[in-house]
Amino acid sequence: YGKNTIKFLRLHKEGKKQFVKEVEVCAHLRLTSPQEYLEGNNCLVIPTDTIKNIVLVLAKKNGIPSLEQFAIDICNHFMTTFCQVAYVKAYVQEVPWQRLHEDGVPHIHSFICVPDGIRFCEAEQCRNGPLLVFAGIKDLKLMKTTQSGFEGFYKNEHTTLPERHDRILCGELFCKWSYGECKDFDFNCIWKKIRECILEAFAGPPDCGEYSPSYQKTVNCIQMHVLSRVSQVQVIEVVLNNTFYNVVDMKNLGLTNDKEVLVPVEAPYGSCACTLGRKKFFEA
Repeated sequence: YGKNTIKFLRLHKEGKKQFVKEVEVCAHLRLTSPQEYLEGNNCLVIPTDTIKNIVLVLAKKNGIPSLEQFAIDICNHFMTTFCQVAYVKAYVQEVPWQRLHEDGVPHIHSFICVPDGIRFCEAEQCRNGPLLVFAGIKDLKLMKTTQSGFEGFYKNEHTTLPERHDRILCGELFCKWSYGECKDFDFNCIWKKIRECILEAFAGPPDCGEYSPSYQKTVNCIQMHVLSRVSQVQVIEVVLNNTFYNVVDMKNLGLTNDKEVLVPVEAPYGSCACTLGRKKFFEA
């Protein structure tokens, strides 16, 4: 049980310059005894309102140096403070505020919300067990207008999809990775590096791109690129929800439409998902 959707803004000041971190937190506990379920005995139950207040107090006292560290702080607090807690899981998600710039100069106290992917993390711990940390990015919308196709697929009497060697590749990406046991990582730096890897693998070189024969291959390229560049990542999950675009037939309007005007296919849409990890992690 626990408290969901604990939303708050943490403001931090350094002289005249101000910093913001707006987050949404879910904190869940499992107690050593299920007596509140079986017997209606609430003597071990930490009220969810108390859980909410603890999260807010930790934000006030510790700040939020990174989402991962804040999730770790939540886990550590419940494990060290309450002997009746057998398991704790903290999920933290960030609102994507970015500092405004005017003529290249960063503003000291103004920000803009930019929907270029939402950062999140999870930390979980069992009593007498390791602290595990996960992080990720979701709602990241990506598109490339060429260098993508889909050919040579299995066909039978139900197949109506034509082969395409040049199409738009567009989708909404969810990516979650595991660090394994928690170590003293620079979580902010690692998250930014992984985001860069995702964009590099999706797009390819800026002057020519890279051909994608399928959404599945693109998902795998993203995973392989992250694992090859970021040694701290042990397992990475990627889900790519696809958005398809159809070329508008303008023949009745007396026009030739050479893939210049397209409309998105709202539903149904495709989805590709894969989890990839280092061999040593799975062997362990």
